[in-house]
Amino acid sequence: MDPARTNPERRHGDLALIRRLLREARPLRLRLVGLALLSALAAPLALLAPVPFQVTVDHVLGKRPLPDGLAALLPEAWEAPDTLLWVMAGLTVLGTLLLQLQQIAAWYARTWVGERLVLGLRARLFGHLQRLSLAFHDAGGTARSVHHVQSDATCIEAVVVQGLVRISTMLLTVVVLVAATARIDGPLTLVGLLGAPALLLLTRLYRRRLRSGWKAAHEHMGEAMAVVQESLAAVRVVKAFGQEERERRRYIERARASQEAVLKAVGTHAGFDLLVGLVVGLVGAALLVVGAQRVEANAITMGQLILVLGYLALLFGPLREIGTKAADLQRAFASADRCFELLDRTPEAPDRPDALPLVRARGEIAFEGVSFGYDPLRPILRDVTLALPAGSRVGIAGPTGSGKSTLLGLLFRFHEPTAGRVLLDGRPLPDYRLQDLRAQFAFVLQDSVLFSTTIAENIAYGRPEATSAEIEAAARAANAHDFIVRQPRGYDSEVGERGVKLSGGERQRIALARAFLKDAPILILDEPTSAIDTATEAGVLEALERLMRGRTTFMIAHRLGTLSGCDVRLEIADGRVTRVV
Repeated sequence: MDPARTNPERRHGDLALIRRLLREARPLRLRLVGLALLSALAAPLALLAPVPFQVTVDHVLGKRPLPDGLAALLPEAWEAPDTLLWVMAGLTVLGTLLLQLQQIAAWYARTWVGERLVLGLRARLFGHLQRLSLAFHDAGGTARSVHHVQSDATCIEAVVVQGLVRISTMLLTVVVLVAATARIDGPLTLVGLLGAPALLLLTRLYRRRLRSGWKAAHEHMGEAMAVVQESLAAVRVVKAFGQEERERRRYIERARASQEAVLKAVGTHAGFDLLVGLVVGLVGAALLVVGAQRVEANAITMGQLILVLGYLALLFGPLREIGTKAADLQRAFASADRCFELLDRTPEAPDRPDALPLVRARGEIAFEGVSFGYDPLRPILRDVTLALPAGSRVGIAGPTGSGKSTLLGLLFRFHEPTAGRVLLDGRPLPDYRLQDLRAQFAFVLQDSVLFSTTIAENIAYGRPEATSAEIEAAARAANAHDFIVRQPRGYDSEVGERGVKLSGGERQRIALARAFLKDAPILILDEPTSAIDTATEAGVLEALERLMRGRTTFMIAHRLGTLSGCDVRLEIADGRVTRVV
C-alpha cells in the first residue's frame, strides 16, 4: 500500500485552514505585527480626510464659529475665513500625501512579507514532495506536484496578508469611522450600518459555492499543465512521430475544461459582487434621503452632513472590500486545502524512533521470504529467499516487467515488502536510518540522469562537499577526464537539461564518475553499456571493472549470457527468483 495514502484526504474547515496557515507564518510573526500596525494607520488618516470640507462649509462659507477643540489647535490669526480656507486646502494636500505614503509603505511591506511567506510554504511543499513515495509520484504525475508548489502555495499570502491583515485593518477602520459618525449623528450612522448584515448573509450564502468552484478550477489547471509537461518532456518522440498537432489538440481539450471551470467560478464571484454593489447602492440612497431630512430638521448642519457622508462613504469601501475579500478567500482556501492534503500525506518509510546510524556497510545482503506487489492480490515478487555475501557480484536477468528493478528498489526502501524482510549486514533495513541506508548505494543506469548544471556538480551530486581534486580523480577513474577537458569550460561546462549537450557515452562516463566519487559499498548497474556504441563500450567496461572491485555489485540484464563474469546469477520469471549455477 502506498504509505502516502495512510492518512485519508479530507476537506478542512475555514478556521482550521486559517490556524494552520498562521502556524506556517509563525517565523514571520514580528513582521506581520509590524505590517498590521503600519496598515492600522489608515484608520486615523481616514478620519482626517473629510474634516477640511466640513470646516469649509460650516465655518468658512457658513460663518459659524469654530468648535472649541479646533479653535484651540489653530493660531488666532488663522481663524479668519480667507486664511482658514487656505489652511484647510493645505490640510487636504497634507492628508492626501500622508495617506498616499502610508499606502505605499503598507503595499511594499505586504509584498515583502507575502513573498517570504510564499517562499517558505513552497520550500516546505517541495521538501515534502521529495519525501513522498514513488507510488504517489507515479500516480499523481509531475505537473500536479509543480502546480502545488507554484500555484497553490500562494494561498498563504492571499489568506494571511491579503486576507487576515487587510480585513483586520478594514475592520479597525470601520469601527473608528462608525464611532466618529455616531458622535455626530446616531440616526444616520444606523442607516449606514443597515448594509452590514446583508453583506454578511451574502458572504455566508456564497462561501461554499465559491470554494468548490475555485477548487474545481485548480484541478483542471493541473490537468492542463500535465499535458504540457508530458509533451515537452517527450518532445523528441512527439517530433519523430509528427504528433505536434495531436498534442496541441490534447492540450486545448484540457485547457478548455480549465477555462470553463474558471469562467464558472468567476461568474459566481461576479454574481456575488453584483449583489454587494446593490446593497451598497441601496444604503447610499437611504443615506441621501435621511441626511437631507436631518438637515431640514436642523438636527445637523450641512457641513456635518458632508462629514458624515464622507465617513460613511469611506465606510462603504472597507465593508464592500470585506465582503469581496471573504469571497476571494474561498479561492485561497481551495488552494490551501490542496496544500494541506499534500502535507498530511505520510512520507515514505519514516524512520523508527530507535533507528540506528550506519556509516559504512559491509555489503552482506539477504532476502528472507520476500513478497511484494503494488496490489497485494497480484504480487510481482513471490517468496524470494537469498543470501548474498559482502563483495559478491550478483547478476540478475529476466524479461522486461519481470521485477528486476522492483527487487532492487526494495534495497533502497522505495517500496516495503508485503511479506518477509530484507537484511543488510544481518539487520532488517528498517533498523537503519533511511538517509544512512541510501548512502550505502551508488548506481549507474541504462539512461544516465544528469541535471541541468555543470559537469563538476553532476559528478559531485552524491558528495557535494567534494574538492576539485577529488572530482577530477573520479573522472579519471571513469575514463571521463579527457573528454571533459575538451569541453569549452572543462569541468565548469553546462550539460543542458538531462545532459542533452553530451553524447550517450559521455553521459554514462559522468554517471560512472559520480559512482566512483560516492565510493559506496554497494553498487547497482542497470545495463550500463546497452545504450552506447561498441567503440565507447570498451572504455566504460574498463572503468566498470575498477568500480566493482571490493563492492557488492548487482548487475541487471535481459539475458543471462551477458552476466558470465558474476559470482551469483539470478533469473526472475513470474515473480520467482531462481539461482543459476
